[in-house]
Formats: sequence, C-alpha cells, structure tokens
Amino acid sequence: MSITDRPAFHFHQGTEPLLLSMPHSGTYIPPGIAAHLSENARHVPDTDWHLERLYEFARQLGASILVATHSRYVIDLNRPPDGASLYPGQATTGLCPTSTFDATAVYRSKADEPGDAEIAERRETVWCPYHAKLEQELKRIRAEHGVAGLWDAHSIRSVLPQFFEGKLPDLNFGTNRGATCDAALTQALTAVAGEASGYTWVLNGRYTGGYITRHYGRPLDGVHAVQLEMCQSTYMQETPPFDYLPHMAAGIQPHLQRMLQAMLHFLRSKAI
Repeated sequence: MSITDRPAFHFHQGTEPLLLSMPHSGTYIPPGIAAHLSENARHVPDTDWHLERLYEFARQLGASILVATHSRYVIDLNRPPDGASLYPGQATTGLCPTSTFDATAVYRSKADEPGDAEIAERRETVWCPYHAKLEQELKRIRAEHGVAGLWDAHSIRSVLPQFFEGKLPDLNFGTNRGATCDAALTQALTAVAGEASGYTWVLNGRYTGGYITRHYGRPLDGVHAVQLEMCQSTYMQETPPFDYLPHMAAGIQPHLQRMLQAMLHFLRSKAI
C-alpha cells in the first residue's frame, strides 16, 4: 500500500517560458502519518499559505504553475534528497522535519519519527514525482523557447527567532549569490522591488535560495532560477487561522505581477 492516496502536485501548463514552483503550499498529510504527529503539527503551521491565490494572475501571464499537495512535514520538496543542510552552521529544518519553525516537536515522540525506510518511501512517492515534473516542464520550455525561467515562490512568518533576528524584509530574493540566473535579470527584479513603496527587500540575505533554485538554476544552459521568500505579513494573517487578507494582498500583488513581467521580458529577449 502506498504511503499516500493523493498525487504529489497540481500542474497547469502555460504558454510562456516561465514556470512557477510552489513546493511548500501543500497541506495534506496522509492519515497514516498524521496519526504520529503532535496536535500542533497537524495544523501545519509552517505552510506557505495561499500562494496559489496570491499568484492567481500568473495564469493570465501565460506561466506554467506547479503546486505541491503534501505538507512539508511529510517531506520537504525544497531540500536535497539526501537531506544535506542548505545552510551549514545555521538553524534549518530537514528533509522530513522533526521540529517546527518554533522549535516544537512535529511528532508525538521520538518513536513516532520516521526511520530510513519510511523516509525513502516518502521520497519515492512525493519528492521524486514533484521534481520529475519540475525537470520535465523546464526541459519542455527550454526546448520550445530556447530559454526557461523558474520562479520558486515561498512565504514565511516575518518573525522567527529560531532562524533570524528581528523582522525579515518583506521580499527576500535568492539566487545563490548570483549563480542561478543572469545578473541582468536580478537587476530587473530588484529594480521593481526598489519601486515598491512601503515594502522592504534584500538580495541573497538570510535566504539565498533552496535546493530547487540551486539545483535547477543553470543560466549558462539557458535556465534562470530565482527564489522569492515573502513575509506572510504582506498578504495574510500570520497566526491561526492563517486567513488570507484580500485588502493587504491587493497591495503586494501589482508588484509581484511587475516582477514576473520583468522576468518574462528578460526571458523573451533570450528566446530563440
């Protein structure tokens, strides 16, 4: 019997050379796993909430969209398959997290934590299908347009003492310090952010891009990847029940749309 009864992702294929990835938007936890989780973890507080709704305009722009269905507590799609740390020496969560962003236990007890065999099964049934689709779509886009763009969309609570001091900037761009995309694209995106009155931003600050950005971003091969880690305070309620706040989202959405349009403009300039 499979560890899950649901597909690993939802996918929409677009017409432009841009793919949006949302690896932490999933909330589903299969019952067999949920039975071992703490009461707090069952509410999946570390979800990148409502990103599909926030980026709903991306379909009209012609972007392809790949959205995870399973919670990061099942398996983290933005971590290397071997679980190696992306930020050595800094606090982070692993491939199959055992602690929340607030440093509380994900599982009821140590005995409830997954062993190597279960981690391997979660990787095979959830992690691998997501990445196979991501890679397949980037290859299709690259073959059709001669270039491909990957926007890895994330959001996080603005204050998380376990990971950073004070309040995180509203918009955190990650390009693995310039390795995952052309410098001209970075300049175009940060120019849009700089014109976004009332919002703060940083390039390659606390978050420089996770596994997806680092693994797939190959600008010399025509694949340009950018991660945007947004503060959830820009568009939603950061505490339970984690409500989407349309009036706040309406403030940031035009800037996000201009960023994706700037990325598309760059990609079209590089297309066949």
